[in-house]
Amino acid sequence: MKCEFTPTPENPAARPVTLPRPTAKAKGTVDVFFATNYGPFVVRMNRATAPCGVHNFVHLVKSRFYDRTQCFRLTNSARLGVLQCGDIYRQEEGGPGYKFPDEVDGTETYPRGTVAYGNQGPGTNGSEFFVVHSFANIAPNYTVLGKVVFGMSTFDRIVAAGIADPDQDGPPTSPVRILKVLTLG
Repeated sequence: MKCEFTPTPENPAARPVTLPRPTAKAKGTVDVFFATNYGPFVVRMNRATAPCGVHNFVHLVKSRFYDRTQCFRLTNSARLGVLQCGDIYRQEEGGPGYKFPDEVDGTETYPRGTVAYGNQGPGTNGSEFFVVHSFANIAPNYTVLGKVVFGMSTFDRIVAAGIADPDQDGPPTSPVRILKVLTLG
């Protein structure tokens, strides 16, 4: 599978990271382990539905891009229940210094446990991702990477700790830190 990663000089890399190789595997799955200050979780990513997205995520994990980062946005509203992570500086700031196209076909849904790329519009994927802790009633505009297969109780603890914003969309009351991310197998 051919992937197109485009440098973003207007938004340079928050941490040193090279562009991923332009070819990706289009079959199989990869499990990604996250250690957080709230507990661990494992995501099974599906290369068949998002070969370039999974390829990028694994590249960032191997580059240690996500280690020692913070999840800056937690939502728990009638429309959206997600934890947003993957940016280094703050919500929507501090990506890898490149972007790549969406991998969506319009049938995407986002039930509890879904992990998908966050973006700032079409074709702006980078490092930002979200995990659906309850539901996400949103348009199918976000590349689905996979699903949490272990550790949803970690997200229950994060949500129970609360959101600093009374509108239920903002920073978690107590910071959520990603300590380490590893690919398994």
